Amino acid sequence: MSSTAQATASTRRVVFPFTAIVGQEEMKLALLLNVIDPKIGGVMIMGDRGTGKSTTIRALADLLPEIPVVENDPFNSHPSDPELMGDDVRSNVQQGNNVPVVQRKVLMVDLPLGATEDRVCGTIDIEKALSEGVKAFEPGLLAKANRGILYVDEVNLLDDHLVDVLLDSAASGWNTVEREGISIRHPARFVLVGSGNPEEGELRPQLLDRFGMHAEIRTVKEPALRVQIVEQRSEFDQNPNPFLEKYQPQQDELQQRIISAQNLLPSVNLDYDLRVKISEVCADLDVDGLRGDIVTNRAAKAITAFEGRNEVTIDDIRRVITLCLRHRLRKDPLESIDSGYKVEKVFGRIFGVEIPELANASKNGTGIKTGVR
Repeated sequence: MSSTAQATASTRRVVFPFTAIVGQEEMKLALLLNVIDPKIGGVMIMGDRGTGKSTTIRALADLLPEIPVVENDPFNSHPSDPELMGDDVRSNVQQGNNVPVVQRKVLMVDLPLGATEDRVCGTIDIEKALSEGVKAFEPGLLAKANRGILYVDEVNLLDDHLVDVLLDSAASGWNTVEREGISIRHPARFVLVGSGNPEEGELRPQLLDRFGMHAEIRTVKEPALRVQIVEQRSEFDQNPNPFLEKYQPQQDELQQRIISAQNLLPSVNLDYDLRVKISEVCADLDVDGLRGDIVTNRAAKAITAFEGRNEVTIDDIRRVITLCLRHRLRKDPLESIDSGYKVEKVFGRIFGVEIPELANASKNGTGIKTGVR
């Protein structure tokens, strides 16, 4: 690490390293795939309290490579991509003006539970707009989250209207604020991560369907793993810097894999026959709409790119299809079986493959291996 990087690292808040997180493979995989392709549409993480949801999301933001942003811009505008620029930066670039650029860590923005719509979307100062003839816009959390991660803890306790606003921005990549005939629009491209505890209430199905993936996490049951997690956390809390140094090579390697996967993604091919079978699975499971098909296609390509390959295999689809579809199934209140099991069963029948028994793995809070550790 260079002396500049070390200086920056020393002034930053220490964050538990992503590669040191034990278990919860399903959540880690879903987060990584959304970072490789943000168009997957975010992750809903449902699980017990105290299972490391917030720790993992902060660790992911800290792991990501720095990005070029226009200096002092409230929207973290990209210096060359018009889709990721605020209006002022875009007009400057179009006029051929030089815009100052800095490298910055990807931001993780926490949405507080009691946030108002003005705090989330931003406000327009009508008096200033009328008296001075300028569009006086005070940016909100969606502006800050552009090109970053927006984390909503206890999303199932958030006002439905606010959840709608967040999901609309996440889907369109833009936030529009309108008041008294004045309209302001700015880019709001972010990876939306919601988490919640099912005991505190479910999200409405139509809102749940808008999240690209759904990861279920459970408390790790295996005593040896629990001890390992507790020891690691104590070691990190007592002396964070040596702990971070120990994991730095793995962090660097994973960061490089993410960058390579983002570059490789456009050239990944998903065979037509496999796409037809994915749609057969969705139709067989009676999934409403086409979001399930689209997200499964994207996620399968992202996991293929993450592993450095160009051709999607049946196994790639198997590893992501449950994450993409389990929350889109219509729930029968009398049914006791896990919706993930249902997806795997239909997948196995249509793709003609035998699904290995994953029940024990899911009980331990592990499961799909991401190759991170």
